[in-house]
Amino acid sequence: MKYKFIDLFAGIGGTRMAFEKAGYKCVFSSEWDKYAQITYEKNFGEKPEGDIREIPSSDIPDHEILVAGFPCQPFSISGVSKKKSLGKPHGFKDKTQGTLFFEIKRILRDKKPQSFLLENVKNLKCHDKKYTFKVILNTLEKELKYNVYYEILDAVNYVPQHRERIFIVGFKKPIDFKFPKFKPKKKPKFKDILEKNIDKKYILTDHLWKYLQEYAKKHKEKGNGFGFGLADLNGHARTLSARYYKDGSEILIPQNGKNPRRLTPRECARLMGFPESFKIPVSDTQAYKQFGNSIVVPVVYDIAKEIAKHLSRISQE
Repeated sequence: MKYKFIDLFAGIGGTRMAFEKAGYKCVFSSEWDKYAQITYEKNFGEKPEGDIREIPSSDIPDHEILVAGFPCQPFSISGVSKKKSLGKPHGFKDKTQGTLFFEIKRILRDKKPQSFLLENVKNLKCHDKKYTFKVILNTLEKELKYNVYYEILDAVNYVPQHRERIFIVGFKKPIDFKFPKFKPKKKPKFKDILEKNIDKKYILTDHLWKYLQEYAKKHKEKGNGFGFGLADLNGHARTLSARYYKDGSEILIPQNGKNPRRLTPRECARLMGFPESFKIPVSDTQAYKQFGNSIVVPVVYDIAKEIAKHLSRISQE
């Protein structure tokens, strides 16, 4: 049986790709960013619906599982810091993004799927002195009556990138759910995702490279950890973020006798576990944002397989 799922806050479809590979069928998708919609449509042959707040539950098909990587900026460490510095609200006080969790609540309440998978930054767990996460768990468990399981997983065993995200799984029936523990025979190396022939535009200019070095030196003297990150070619990279398009400073590739360079969009795709067949129809700037906001495909694939096992058992009871 192909379990039906809906893909909310779909981005460029990384979650959909993982679930379809695990044998599920997508019956609905929603994404409000027009550039992400372009990439999604190019790869899946259909354009996601727009703003989920404007879509009534009655227009959403029945499904066994709801999947959603709801916007993380209101809860991320960098997002909270930026909003505080600008005097703007964050978390559930952020009226545009923070409240989108309650759209998930609405659909879970109205459609009552057997299961769900939610994904967010790990800071969600401790945001606002843990109040935010407490509200989420209370909503899912006490109000909606789901049995909830959550864990922070690092994608570093799947791809050469340190990327911690919290995954929240829920089932209508109590089960013994365990998150997958993937241990590769050989850890992925950062150099394995690199392209061979690189356009010169990805090499940092003398001006930008000088600025990044001076910026790092200034913050180091103040005792801060801010600064660029030269990737260990035989190890793994820092977390790829949606701000990578600005200067690429968190993941720079060292080059002999030359300034470092930033990743290409295709390398970003590889760093997130996307297949070579994945099409990138947008500008570099948009591609960097899209991959920085996405999920690591093989991580979600393993979770999707684990959920399917339990859905199968439940359907046989």
